[in-house]
Amino acid sequence: MARGISKLSATYVSSDNLKPGRHSDGGGLYLNVTKTGSKQWLFMWVVAGKRYEMGLGSAGKAGKAETVSLKLARDKAQEIREILGRKGDPRMEASDRKAKIVFKTFGDVADDLITDMRPSWSNPKHIAQWEMTLGDAYCAKLRKLPVQDIETEHVLQALTPIWQKKPETASRLRGRIERVLDYAKTKGLRSGDNPARWSGHLKNALPTRKKETVEHFAAMAYQDVPEFFQSLSDAMAAQALRFLILCASRSSEVLGARWEEFDLEGAVWTVPKDRMKAREEHRVPLSPQALAIVTALKEVAVGDYVFPGQQPHRPLSNMAFAMLLRRMKVDVTAHGFRSSFRDWAGDATGFPRDIAEAALAHTVGNKVEAAYRRSDALEKRRRMMVAWANYVTASRSAKVIPLRG
Repeated sequence: MARGISKLSATYVSSDNLKPGRHSDGGGLYLNVTKTGSKQWLFMWVVAGKRYEMGLGSAGKAGKAETVSLKLARDKAQEIREILGRKGDPRMEASDRKAKIVFKTFGDVADDLITDMRPSWSNPKHIAQWEMTLGDAYCAKLRKLPVQDIETEHVLQALTPIWQKKPETASRLRGRIERVLDYAKTKGLRSGDNPARWSGHLKNALPTRKKETVEHFAAMAYQDVPEFFQSLSDAMAAQALRFLILCASRSSEVLGARWEEFDLEGAVWTVPKDRMKAREEHRVPLSPQALAIVTALKEVAVGDYVFPGQQPHRPLSNMAFAMLLRRMKVDVTAHGFRSSFRDWAGDATGFPRDIAEAALAHTVGNKVEAAYRRSDALEKRRRMMVAWANYVTASRSAKVIPLRG
């Protein structure tokens, strides 16, 4: 009848060569194998000399949502033992317990997490990176497994192929898998320790990674920016890129700019904190050249976005700048123009470092210094942005004269 071992193993349970009969895991839990080879979990107990048994689900092919793993079967068995311990009837509570059990795959839970977090992630690239790393590119097998069955071996299968080849990607993937599994536990979809945790766990199973060379955003030398600026067309993407260069802003800030953020009379653009990387509101003083761009667009505006795409009520694509620069055969990134501005401010002007960093919305100093420095130095930054705009829009033949702050 019962197999004489105290504990089953996951490998044993998944074997196709088990003999028909009931195989004990100890403590009342059995794996029942029929003559046709199907496998079900049973829990057996005795009350007042009478034996009872209850089915806990199929132990069929791994990877299917309806399959009950060894781990989940043990969890269910423990619940029954607790019910018996308080003199309850597991059969009476079975329907309630069954209604609470929700089977979801890792892919389902990963998608749910991204959907729930999407409102707080302002950068479209950030969302795309989560979707890509947790998608079939790296988690094809993992996505198909019931989330309650994910073990260390499954996480390692996803990480090992890229751990040395793509160390930065692998590190982010591990953290995101850990986040998904924590999310699943919070939702009551799994229990126990997180098999993707690093400290004291995967750190002991994975080799030391090779140091990955940091790739900086390709930037244009600031001396070449005026000529490039003059070469831009009047297309919407080109006007947006002009505005980005003049304001030294990030792509996502410019592409998502809405008319409600602009004070054209005061020549100030206020980017709300939910669209800023540092989650702090950022005021951008507009130079006459930057103001001229948005003023002209305001006269023909039909939607909420300053730089609309082909559909007037939607912004330009987040690939608009990359496609424009590719067509112009310029090997730089839009983000790189922030570096061009910073190099110009440091090499060709006398503007203070903290003013230049404030223009880039970078945090300057420690928390104590930041607490005492509450002003955003708007007017000081305005003088610097006007000087930058004058430099960028100067004639190509003009002589470059270092500026003082």
